Amino acid sequence: MAAHDDIKDECALMLVDSHCHLDLDQFAPDRAAVLERARVAGVQLIVNPGIDLKSCRQAIQVAATTAEVHVAVGVHPNSSADFNQTTVDELRQLAMQPKVVAIGEIGLDYYWQQVDHAQQQQAFRAQLKLAAELGLPVIIHSRDSNADVALILAEWVNSQDFRQSPLATRPFAGVLHAFSGDLTLAKAAYQWNFLLSLGGPVTFKNARDLHALVPHLRLDRLMLETDAPYLTPHPHRGKRNEPAYVALVCEQIAALCGLNPTEVATQTSLLAYQFFGLENQFVAESQNAHPAVAA
Repeated sequence: MAAHDDIKDECALMLVDSHCHLDLDQFAPDRAAVLERARVAGVQLIVNPGIDLKSCRQAIQVAATTAEVHVAVGVHPNSSADFNQTTVDELRQLAMQPKVVAIGEIGLDYYWQQVDHAQQQQAFRAQLKLAAELGLPVIIHSRDSNADVALILAEWVNSQDFRQSPLATRPFAGVLHAFSGDLTLAKAAYQWNFLLSLGGPVTFKNARDLHALVPHLRLDRLMLETDAPYLTPHPHRGKRNEPAYVALVCEQIAALCGLNPTEVATQTSLLAYQFFGLENQFVAESQNAHPAVAA
């Protein structure tokens, strides 16, 4: 079987890759081919979060020439060592670009120990404040830091900044990307009006805790992602990830929940369009991709 044969049968699905780093150098040699495979797999929308200011600018350039790509701008915790007010000002300007739909990816990462925890938290809080100011939802990175992320997010959604923000009236305020928490954290996220997002790890054979958790998660609060080029799903582990493989994530979640992949694809895609403020595009895209979805 060729490397991409397993995605061809999913062309009837309407899928969204809510988190993919298409701007990175790993995609420079064949980005157009990667995007075409995503289209064949039924991927209608791809959101490219930035990890630093340079990455944000590159993502905006990719989106300018690719209809289905939209952008989140933000500084990843592992890139936050030099984060300051000038960074906030630059992010504010980048967020004015027409295809920017979120602030991210932002958060905390205590696994790599690349940036002092206090500095990460300062950058995280500053970007949450910016998101409230701009009324844009947030894409949250959390690795070995769920307790502190939960404390900061709970503080944020109860702050005056948030209550006075357009975010308070949007369908959703944020998403916990590559969710790695337990059911208690998931329920807390629902109370904050957050979504969860799952990617390649849900397909890993040894991810038994995640497999057990998925049937207890709310499908009406779930998005799909790849985090490409990272976290490649089975059976392609060890190779570069790409947006087309979000179909494999959809299949696995459907299997774990005893659902049809079309049901999972439709529900998660609708949520993604709502989350990113692109509801008006959903009907048009769904009619083009799968007329029965919009009926």
